[in-house]
Parts: sequence; structure tokens; C-alpha cells
Amino acid sequence: MDAKNLTGITEFILLGFSKIPELQTLIFVLFLSMYLVTVLGNLLIILAVSSDPHLHTPMYFFLSNLSFVDICYTSTTVPKMLLNIQTHSKVISYADCITQMYFFLLFIVMENCLLAVMAYDRFVAICHPLHYTVIMNPRVCRLLLLLCWCVSVLDSLVESLTVLWLSFCTNVEIPHFFCELNQVIHLACSDTFVSDVVMYGAALLLAGGAFIGIIFSYTKIFSSIPRISSAQGKNKAISTCASHLSVVFLFYCTALSVYLSSAVTRNSQSSAIASVMYTVVTPMLNPFIYSLRNKDIKRALKNLIGKKTTIGHGS
Repeated sequence: MDAKNLTGITEFILLGFSKIPELQTLIFVLFLSMYLVTVLGNLLIILAVSSDPHLHTPMYFFLSNLSFVDICYTSTTVPKMLLNIQTHSKVISYADCITQMYFFLLFIVMENCLLAVMAYDRFVAICHPLHYTVIMNPRVCRLLLLLCWCVSVLDSLVESLTVLWLSFCTNVEIPHFFCELNQVIHLACSDTFVSDVVMYGAALLLAGGAFIGIIFSYTKIFSSIPRISSAQGKNKAISTCASHLSVVFLFYCTALSVYLSSAVTRNSQSSAIASVMYTVVTPMLNPFIYSLRNKDIKRALKNLIGKKTTIGHGS
């Protein structure tokens, strides 16, 4: 059957996870809980880093920015899904869909860039400790952060613009809980060659480039750790690297599994469920990963909570 182009399309339908009404309340409670834990956990990391002068170092500067990005990119998808469940509506306007896609791409690329920069920071700290404060000075840290933002903004702008050039059909149902780029592109009636090239090219260049940078950094780090003289120094290096590697592993493995599964199988519902791992679960777990084995973060969080308790009793 030939699909009819709708040049004036105004909305899409987000199918979400389940068509069973009884499960909607459970899904709402589950995602609301995960979202609140994500926001609270990452906000505590930001407040702990900003309130403790001992944590005003490059590693924690980038960590607090990673926590901010985690809050942002979860906030681009989950609140809209919760609103749709609450209002019993699956509709998202064309403009809102493009906007959601733009900001999701922006923050997911930003996360990818920050993980690479954090690996570089650990590489300099462990492999060139005597020059660390010179190489990773505040100006360089700000420039690296600015570079990450510039790359993220440019990539999300280009990828979103390729979608604006597409024509869509009568089938506007997105088998996902948000406007995921790949799903939206494959709804188009017009030729998607350019959009596909840009999407996969950007993924290969940015995600692949960042991942290679991370692998290179940790190859150098692991070869340098045995040369650290003190046992305390070795333990601290391993501890900070283990936290970062856990986040990297969680982020890349879950994201890669989603895109590999979508390429192998046509079951979009399974892909939507799998994508929850890197869009919701990963940013929720990041604060726990960084705080559980990090004595500096634990101390800062205790001091922060202690201050809040003292202020509460004082008032």
C-alpha cells in the first residue's frame, strides 16, 4: 500500500512500553522513582563537589559536570513519558519531538565527550603526576569543557536538521517512549540516505573516537600503575580508575547493545526496553558508583548532610 505524504504533519504517537492499562500505573511509579533518584543523587554530587574546597580539582570538576549532564538528558525523556501516562495521551507534537531529539542528542554526546576527557584527566594524573597541575590547570579544564559543549551542540544541530528535511507518512507511530533519532528517521517516506549517513557517521566518529581515546588512556594508565612506589598511591589510582571504568562500561555496553539489537532484530519494543538502561538506569547509578568507593566524595557528602542537619536544627 502506498503511503500518502503529509507535508503538514503536526504530531507523532509515542507507543511507550505497554498497551495494557493495568501496567501503566506500575510503569509510572517505577520511572518516577528512578527519575527522582537520578536527580537527587546527581544533585548531591554537584553540591558536594561545589561545597568542599578539597574537591575543587579537575577530576571532580568534570565529575560534577557529568552529573549535571546526567540530570539533563534524563529530563529530556522521562518527564514527557510520565506526563503522557498521567494524561492517558501518547501524542507529542512535531516541534516538541524535534526539540526533544535535539536536546537528547546534545546531552548524550556531551556525556560521551566528558567520559573521554575524564579518562584523559586520569591518564595525566597517573602517568605524568609531576606535571599534572600544569597540564590540567583551570584554564585547560574550562577549554576542554567548552570543546565538549561545542562538539555536542554542532552534532545535535546537524543531526536534527537532517530530520527536518524528511517527509513523513500517515504512519506516525514511534515504538519508543521518546523521539529516538533512528526510530524517527525510519518513519519517513522520503529518502533517508543522507540522514542515515549523518547518524551513523556521527556515531562512528564521536562515540568511536571517544572510546578509542579512553582505551588508549587506560592502556597507558595500567602500564604505569606498577611503577607507582607507594601502596597507598596504587590503591588511590586503582580506586578512581575503577569508578570511571565502571561508568564507561555501563554507558557504552548498554548503548551498544541497543543499537546492535535494533540492527539485528525488528522488534522495536525490545529495543525501547533495552534503551532504558543507558537513558535512565546508567545516569541513576553513576552517583552510587562514584560515591561508594570514593572516600573524598563520602566525606563531602557527610559534611554536606551534616551542614543541612545543623541548619535545620538551628532554625
